[in-house]
Amino acid sequence: QVQLVESGGGLVQAGGSLRLSCAASGITGSFGTMAWYRQAPGKQRELVASFSSGGSTNYADSVKGRFTISRDNAKNTVDLLMNTLKSEDTAVYYCYLWWAWRDYWGRGTQVTVSS
Repeated sequence: QVQLVESGGGLVQAGGSLRLSCAASGITGSFGTMAWYRQAPGKQRELVASFSSGGSTNYADSVKGRFTISRDNAKNTVDLLMNTLKSEDTAVYYCYLWWAWRDYWGRGTQVTVSS
């Protein structure tokens, strides 16, 4: 059974930093893209950053230069370092994995940025 478990969310002041971590279990062999999405109240879920199996990264325009995604294939983890946080970054952040021809999602971790 595949599980994605996020950690690292919380409350931070604007301008501060947080690191989110996601650990995937129950997978074997190579796997595809890992990513972070977020969903703010009343808004659709959106891609924040992705890290492909080939090593390519992609960022939403709103987080470029502030967020960094990293991945450890040996540990099946993906992290998101978030710097210079803004109030508009407040959302539930979800870990995502593509493996065995389907999507997997974590339960989410709340990030709240106070202004």
